[in-house]
Amino acid sequence: MTTRGVLYVHSAPRALCPHVEWAVAGVLGARVNLDWIRQPASPGTWRAEFSWQGDPGTASKLASALRGWHLLRFEVTAEPCPTAEGERYSSTPELGIFHAVTGMHGDILIPEDRLRAALARAGRGESELAAEISKLLGKPWDDELEPFRYAGEGAPVRWLHQVV
Repeated sequence: MTTRGVLYVHSAPRALCPHVEWAVAGVLGARVNLDWIRQPASPGTWRAEFSWQGDPGTASKLASALRGWHLLRFEVTAEPCPTAEGERYSSTPELGIFHAVTGMHGDILIPEDRLRAALARAGRGESELAAEISKLLGKPWDDELEPFRYAGEGAPVRWLHQVV
């Protein structure tokens, strides 16, 4: 079984761009040359995006390969397939990484244990329930990344396939 998804590098300093390509190539097992364009939402940074195809779990491998660079903003998505749910990873320098499981229509599926923990924190008065649910849905990451997503409308997308 294979799945497919998209990697969105929303902003990266120019010096980091080849390192991103090397990291992605290491996960996909194929040479990667991304089409980098300027990111108008953050002058001095670059953006790229491409579609990939690979085994379930490829999205988590891509996110893990990229998560160590503090100046990088990115998202990785994977579509559900017969053997795995979909996934979404979002990362920003300020917030770190967010992970969500997604259903066949793109909805975020929140695991029962995470809901119970959010309810417990709100019940103890440690936070508001609305804030807990907002974090479970990735709203802080969406809020921070939205200007970068908008700036990338119309950017070219290329398909890359994992070598098996």
